[in-house]
Parts: sequence; C-alpha cells; structure tokens
Amino acid sequence: MSNPSSITATAALLLSLISTVTSHYSSSTFSSSPPAPQSTVWHSARATYYAASDPRDAVGGACGYGDLVKAGYGMATVGLSEALFQRGQICGACFELRCVDDLRWCIPGTSIIVTATNFCAPNYGFTAEGGGRCNPPNKHFVLPIEAFEKIAIWKAGNMPVQYRRIKCRKEGGVRFTIGGSGIFVSVLISNVGGAGDIVAVKIKGSRTGWLPMGRNWGQNWHINSDLRNQPLSFEVTNSDGLTLTSYNVAPKNWNFGQTFEGKQFEA
Repeated sequence: MSNPSSITATAALLLSLISTVTSHYSSSTFSSSPPAPQSTVWHSARATYYAASDPRDAVGGACGYGDLVKAGYGMATVGLSEALFQRGQICGACFELRCVDDLRWCIPGTSIIVTATNFCAPNYGFTAEGGGRCNPPNKHFVLPIEAFEKIAIWKAGNMPVQYRRIKCRKEGGVRFTIGGSGIFVSVLISNVGGAGDIVAVKIKGSRTGWLPMGRNWGQNWHINSDLRNQPLSFEVTNSDGLTLTSYNVAPKNWNFGQTFEGKQFEA
C-alpha cells in the first residue's frame, strides 16, 4: 500500500510543474513586452563609422541586398569584421550595440539595433593592434555615421562598444528576389525576422519536389534547374533551426528580376 505522505509529495510536485509550464506558456505567448534578446550576454568589440556618401549605401555590400534604403534596411546597418562575418552566413542577423568606457564621447543610456549587411575586410598591411581594425581576431563593427552618432559623438573615431545578438523585427514577410537566366536561378532572401540569418533553402516548382539550393554569396542562393512557367514555393531554415515554408509565393508567370513576399518568422 502506498505511503500517504509520498502521494501528497508527488501531487505537490506535479502541481508545481503544471504551474510552471502554464506560467511560461502564458508569458511567452500573450505578453505585450518586447521579445527577450537572443543573447543576454554583452560582448566587447570596437566600432568605427563611414560617411553617408560612401558607395556602400548604394551597392549594399557583401551580403548582396542591393540598395539598402530601397531594400528597407535604411541606415540601421553594419559591416562586420572577419571574426564575426562567418563567410556571409551571418548576413541579416541583428545586433544591439552600446558605447562604453569613454565618458568623453559616449551618449549615456543609448543603444542602437542594426542588421548585418556588409563585410569589413582585413588589411594585412597592418597588425591587428596597429591599424588593421578588421583583422582577426578583432571583433569590429563599421556603422553608417547616422547610426554611430546615436550612441557616440563622431569625434570618438574607433570606439569601444559592447554588443549582443538579438531577434530581428521586420515589417511584412520574408522577401524572395529571383535573378538568373534560363535554368540558372538565383534567389536573394531579405527582410528576415527572428534570427535574421538563413542557413538552408529549398525551392519547389509545381512540377518538382523540394530542391536544395546552394549559398552563392551572402544571402544569395542558387540552383540549376528549369523552374520556368511554374509557381514557386520556398522553404527557409534560420540559424535557430526553425523552418518557414511559403507555398506558391511566385505565380506561374514570374519573371527574373521580380520580388515576392512570403510568410515571416516570429520575432
């Protein structure tokens, strides 16, 4: 026969577990507060800026987003040093930055949220400590001056900062811009919420199964397959391991150069 005190203890434990699960579900599902950051730990780095007339504003940098303003990223963007860039996989990820350790130039109580759109190449003519700001193992952020001046006075130059990875919040759905010619199909994936970066992509026509695409560069993905005259669906997986499927995003009569909008990851 079971011990009554043991049964009572077991029931109390079950009630406690149920209460914990219910509380977690309620707070994560219905809370109107901002989403928790992807990382609560702040890391040390340095940041510099470039002028607004820099051609990087027009060409979109190493991630391939094109005109950053037209693509919806505006000036809330950043170029990353090699230690952070991950050969382009990080493109689209969001970071929060704050100025630290310099009371002369920091604007107290401020931070900025930026999207990774570019690469700061190493300069091996200098050492990492003597001018090669983006040389490994340096963690360095290159910001538009409009973003830099929200956390520090421009005279600061090469500023110590702290950063953390956060969830991206984007308006509208994930965008698929189809390029290429003939059977070569290239797809630029942009405006990605949640983790922001994409690690795997599949494409499907009405006459095919799901076909894996390869990363060309940045967030440009490609495949050699005749997908013309078919509605196109996309399956994208982010660095959190979440997969988003958008069916029939592009209609049967799609053309190269067009952009289509699918579903969106939750932030």
